[in-house]
Amino acid sequence: MSTIDQQFVEYIVKSLVGHPDDVIVERIIDEKGVLLSLTVNPEDLGRVIGKRGITAQSLRTLLRALGTKNDARYNLKIVNSDGGRDGYDGGQGYTSQDDDGSGKPVDSATDDSVDNESDYAKKSRKELEELDDLDI
Repeated sequence: MSTIDQQFVEYIVKSLVGHPDDVIVERIIDEKGVLLSLTVNPEDLGRVIGKRGITAQSLRTLLRALGTKNDARYNLKIVNSDGGRDGYDGGQGYTSQDDDGSGKPVDSATDDSVDNESDYAKKSRKELEELDDLDI
């Protein structure tokens, strides 16, 4: 059974993404308040974060409004679920795998499009990390 805050975030995010069935919102209560962990399809991660983190920040603002109504403090964490490819490794920086899922190494120096996507993904995740540190 999901709570109103989970349903709220789930409804908004499912309206934004291309794979709404992959949206998962988990709820954890701790001493800082309520932590909502949002997991989406890796292809939809950019849509949820938005340019310069604007969409993610807007979600947090809406949660703050909901928290005012419910006398609760909400934090939103967007989880990277792409299986470790160019993923955030929990505070140590960024990691990268050199394969394309086929089991064969990929020479990323020769494929500029993969390099550009990788740089964009890293930049987006870094901005998201900075937004996660904000106290809303």
